Amino acid sequence: MAIQIVFVWLCAYLLGALPSGLLWAWLLKGVDVRKHGSGRTGGTNVWRTAGFVAALFTVLSDAFKGAVAIWLGRAFGIDLWALALAGALTVVGHNYSCFVRFRGGAGTVTSMGAAATLWLPALPVLVGLGLLVSLLVGHASLASILIAIALPVLFALAGMPVVAVAFGVPVMLFTLWALRPNLVRLWHGQERFLPIYFDKPPLICLSQHPGRRQS
Repeated sequence: MAIQIVFVWLCAYLLGALPSGLLWAWLLKGVDVRKHGSGRTGGTNVWRTAGFVAALFTVLSDAFKGAVAIWLGRAFGIDLWALALAGALTVVGHNYSCFVRFRGGAGTVTSMGAAATLWLPALPVLVGLGLLVSLLVGHASLASILIAIALPVLFALAGMPVVAVAFGVPVMLFTLWALRPNLVRLWHGQERFLPIYFDKPPLICLSQHPGRRQS
C-alpha cells in the first residue's frame, strides 16, 4: 500500500503542476501569461491577459486536475488520510510547478475540483461563495482567500475531520501564502479588478477604481 500511496502522491503533484493556463493562453492568443499581469498561470491572470475563453478553459482544466487526483487515489484504494493529502498535493503542484520553474497560480480552482470530488456538496457552496464575492467586490483574490478559509471549516462541519485537517488546512495555508501580494494590495485598497469591472466599479468597492480617480 505504501508504494500505491507514493505513486498517487507523485501523480497528484504532477497533475497539479500541468500549467494549463500557460497552455491555453499560448494556444488561443499566443501569450505567455508569466510575462503579464501578476505572472501567475491561474484563470484570473489568463482572463486579464488572454481573454475570457482562454480563462474558461483554464478554470475547467485546473478543476479537472484536482478531481483526477482524487479519482486516481480512489482507484488505488488508498486510505482517506492519503487521499486528502493527494488533493493538497495537486495544489502544491499547481502553485509550484516543476514544469515552469516552480511558479504557478494560487490553487483555488484546483482545490475546488479536489474538494468537490472528495465531497460533492462542497461544489455549490464553494462556487456560490466564489461567484458572490467576485461579483460584489470585483476581486478574485478576495474570493480565493474566503474559499481557502472556508475549506477546512466546511469539511469540519460536514463531519469529515480527516479531510479538514489533511486537505483543508494545508490548502488554506498554501493559498494564503501564494496570495500574500494580493493581501497587501487589498489592505492598501490597490487590488486589481476583474476585467468586467475595468470600466465601472463593483457594487462594493474595496479598492481605488481607475474610473473614480478620473472623475
